[in-house]
Amino acid sequence: MAFDIKLMEILACPVCKGKLDYKKDQKELICNFDRLAYAIVDDIPVLLESEARRVSEDENV
Repeated sequence: MAFDIKLMEILACPVCKGKLDYKKDQKELICNFDRLAYAIVDDIPVLLESEARRVSEDENV
């Protein structure tokens, strides 16, 4: 089973409540405003600020 992209309609960044972008190749959801990347583990997004990684300025998001 793969990550269901229909969830993108209801998922939001837990920090700013903004839109998330799905990066299929990286298996991450990206918040461009906060520059945070949330991992997708076993097809389940881990939307915890403490588990998110910072997206660096030179990364293309």
